[in-house]
Amino acid sequence: MKESILIKFGERIRTLRKARNLSQEQLAEITGFHRNYIGMIERGERNPALVNIEVFAKAFDLSLAELLTFEVNNED
Repeated sequence: MKESILIKFGERIRTLRKARNLSQEQLAEITGFHRNYIGMIERGERNPALVNIEVFAKAFDLSLAELLTFEVNNED
């Protein structure tokens, strides 16, 4: 079973990416991550390291707190 927080974080990344009209490939270019890694993050299949979360925050011009502002259901 996937962890709820990984799914929510992935949804947050996907929402931010789409709001900026970026493809996964374009976000990969901006962050320096592989396109497959972006997809795995968005699907909640990877647990990103803190340094990678910071890269996402910078890519979206957000603070870490802003990037990590989302609801998590802890009942899963």
